[in-house]
Amino acid sequence: MRIKEHPILQFKATEAITFTYNGEPIQGQKGDTIAAALHAAGIKKLSESLHLKRPRGFYCAIGNCASCNMIVNGVPNVRTCITPLEAGMDVRIQEGKGRIK
Repeated sequence: MRIKEHPILQFKATEAITFTYNGEPIQGQKGDTIAAALHAAGIKKLSESLHLKRPRGFYCAIGNCASCNMIVNGVPNVRTCITPLEAGMDVRIQEGKGRIK
């Protein structure tokens, strides 16, 4: 879901960017963060809680919580709510604390 009309803010469509989420191609827009593009594509689960494995989604959108930590281009613990989307990114859900390879 993407906001198209707002009484105060103006939104304009920008160029489409393709990236992958768990190996599947997804379309975002230039200027989106990774989490915003995933949310707009209908993907709500970004990570899991460490102990109980409960789903975590787009929460603070300012990089203060860890709900949006994902593996981006092989790097764990990337805060996707503040990371700009780039074409060709490989984004994967992170299970657990994330491990450095």
